[in-house]
Amino acid sequence: MKKENKREPEVVLYCDGACSPNPGLGGWGVVLLVPGKAARKELFGAAGETTNNRMELTAALEGLRALRRPSHVRIITDSEYLKNAFTSGWIEKWQRNGWRTAGRQPVKNEDLWRALLEAMSPHRIEWQWVRGHGATAENNRCDELAVEARRRLHASREQA
Repeated sequence: MKKENKREPEVVLYCDGACSPNPGLGGWGVVLLVPGKAARKELFGAAGETTNNRMELTAALEGLRALRRPSHVRIITDSEYLKNAFTSGWIEKWQRNGWRTAGRQPVKNEDLWRALLEAMSPHRIEWQWVRGHGATAENNRCDELAVEARRRLHASREQA
């Protein structure tokens, strides 16, 4: 984690992914907020033949890529897989093991984990988990964005 810099802006990044069936068509959604300001940005996208976990990681990645300068970012997710990789030391272990799990299997989604590490590097990151489909309005909004992105992709494929 980077040292605190009093000049870096604070950003709250809510992120969520959805996939149905899993694997299948997936979507991701992000809500970016700047505490104390009316600044708000919503992002979303979709992918075919993906997984829920890939969409969770993609949401965090795309949210970080949208930031224009180094920031203190609080990433709020309902994915324990995403949060725990960074807060429980999984990433460091995977890197030490040549991107292998403790069972010596290749780490799933290595490409996205690597991209996330790069996207996180200029920022000071704080992780927070929330229950999915619960009382957190912005997390629910991310889910709506992800589901809508999936729906649009599905509709465009049906029209093609």
